[in-house]
Amino acid sequence: MRGRAAPTTRSIVVDGRHLRVDVTTSAPAPRSLLSRQREPARAAVPLLLINGIGASLELLQPFVDELPPPAEVIRFDPPGVGGSPAPAAPYRIGGLCRTIARMLTVLGYDRVDVLGISWGGAVAQHFAAFQRARCRRLVLVSTATGALMVPAKPAVLAKMVTPRRYLDPGYLRAVAPLLYGGSARQDPDRIREFMHADSRVGASRGYLYQLAAGAGWTSVPFLPLIRQPALIMSGDDDPLIPLPNARLLHALIPRSQLYVYHGGHLGLVTEAAEHAPVIARFLGEPDE
Repeated sequence: MRGRAAPTTRSIVVDGRHLRVDVTTSAPAPRSLLSRQREPARAAVPLLLINGIGASLELLQPFVDELPPPAEVIRFDPPGVGGSPAPAAPYRIGGLCRTIARMLTVLGYDRVDVLGISWGGAVAQHFAAFQRARCRRLVLVSTATGALMVPAKPAVLAKMVTPRRYLDPGYLRAVAPLLYGGSARQDPDRIREFMHADSRVGASRGYLYQLAAGAGWTSVPFLPLIRQPALIMSGDDDPLIPLPNARLLHALIPRSQLYVYHGGHLGLVTEAAEHAPVIARFLGEPDE
């Protein structure tokens, strides 16, 4: 019964830089007059999604499709990823957060809930801390604290230095179990479908810029300064971001809760129907 409208994907200009963005809005399911009288009115806060390294905004479509209405979801391709042209020079995570804040202004949003997955989780942490007025609630999925973290095994990290898995479906099928764990171990073809069916691949330079943005960055010093309610989600079989990283985030972010699920790094995509209601409940909790 979802009344989901067609996604609106377009390019906007933010400080002279073109960014490909998508704003998807779902209408609430029909309700009886009695239920409308009983339910208090609540204005939903838009949800900003920040994707993992190398992934275009299409990768999180399964999660967006499972969010209960009403929902307004903002996605974007970072510079050099998907349909956003690569910048002339590398950038830092702090600079990207300022660009995101200005992007929200161009789109007409004052404040949003923020969900970041993997590399996008690092950006989300920085955004919540240093663009505090723009972020109401924070969701961190399969992510860590940057340079000061429990690292993956060297064999896993070695396969992350290039975007080859986005370019070569056969290679992705071979490495998916090692990289992503969870259901990728039993069904790597499903991972290949998610990552190659609709995703757009940007220039290799854009991927390298994302790697450079996180080099030397860590959130450990400022995590205690994050004041937003935060939901931290992690799989118990994530070779790329081992579970102890989520426990570290939970220990350092004051108003956080930890949710451990059975699965791997891409659980938000492969088991979207399971995780979307958990996130929706957290985002729907009343503010203090």
